[in-house]
Amino acid sequence: MLDLAAPVATAPPSNTYQRPSGRHAPLRAHAAPDEPGHVPRLAALIPAHNEQDRIAAAIQGLRGQTRPPDLIVVVADNCTDDTATIAAALGAQVYVTQGNTHRKAGALNQAITWVLPHLDDRDLLLVQDADTVLNPSFAETAVATFNRRVGAVGGVFYGEQGGGFLGLVQRMEFHRYAWELKRTGGKAQVLTGTGTMFRGRVLREVRAARRIGVIGGGTSYYSLASLTEDDEMTKAVKTLGYRAMSPAGCAVTTEVMPTLGKLWHQRLRWQRGALENLRDYGWTRVTARYFAQQFLMGFGALSFLAYLTFLIGDTTLNGWPGLSPFWTAIGVLFMVEKTVSVRRAGPRAVLVAALMIPEMLYDLFQHAVYFSSLWGLLRRSEEKWVAT
Repeated sequence: MLDLAAPVATAPPSNTYQRPSGRHAPLRAHAAPDEPGHVPRLAALIPAHNEQDRIAAAIQGLRGQTRPPDLIVVVADNCTDDTATIAAALGAQVYVTQGNTHRKAGALNQAITWVLPHLDDRDLLLVQDADTVLNPSFAETAVATFNRRVGAVGGVFYGEQGGGFLGLVQRMEFHRYAWELKRTGGKAQVLTGTGTMFRGRVLREVRAARRIGVIGGGTSYYSLASLTEDDEMTKAVKTLGYRAMSPAGCAVTTEVMPTLGKLWHQRLRWQRGALENLRDYGWTRVTARYFAQQFLMGFGALSFLAYLTFLIGDTTLNGWPGLSPFWTAIGVLFMVEKTVSVRRAGPRAVLVAALMIPEMLYDLFQHAVYFSSLWGLLRRSEEKWVAT
């Protein structure tokens, strides 16, 4: 078990940070190799704000790991319900934040500052959302994924059951993300807050890099300046030269938004945060791919809107144009790709994908989120955090 009675004496990172040319130019960092027979210790942090209905499932999911954590800490942040009481009754250690006004990032910074001195550079820290349950093999898979070049291992998230049609299309979206991850060899686009494991050394290096200005976001572990601290942490880890991975065995099940309003606020926060993080980091070898993704997202949205406008206008003026063999073949290929990518989400998902029109409506919703976020960024309006 992990003993919090006394901190581990940890030498500072061997890297001597030198400001590279360009504020966010990636460094080439490598974690020290594990000694033969060394078994890293694992601590888990669950940041929670009024999660009395879900905290038990999250803790039990950690208890049921094939490689269970040596310590489970529930970070009770400004809770006014029984989250802390339930967590303590289930045997978790409870850390109560003090004066935190920076939501999840601030709560994690306080808890990591408390826990990390008791871990050495090769030990591991798992950060997991309170509304998430980890696959039983998550921890074991993540531990096995680490090597000298991997600094963090994130989860592959799937949606929980329920939520009607809105829940279904979110689950389909998550399944497609998992499918894409598998096709790219498990290279993480974002170290999801639903579940991510870090080397102790990497977290120390992130804080050191923030303090000398190699990366922004304050002087602690997680950025206090970002709406999406998980996306920003991904860029921080990669900027320091580490790889971020999301192997298939690190599956997690998380909540889906039950209403259109909650979904709007969640996705607006995600999208606006991603755009702001790119603005703050600027163009680097790490962010170039993310800039390209945002450009293609905008181009695709505009192309889709132009196509719909043309189709509606032409049909209104000239009537239904009939079926073209060429474009019908293209449409069939597109439908096959859409259905194959969600086949593991169940027959309902396959049926909805085959119909295409329901997902087109969902795509229009996503496009509205994108353009609303971009417009807000251009106007420099303040995006207020809304609990979902």
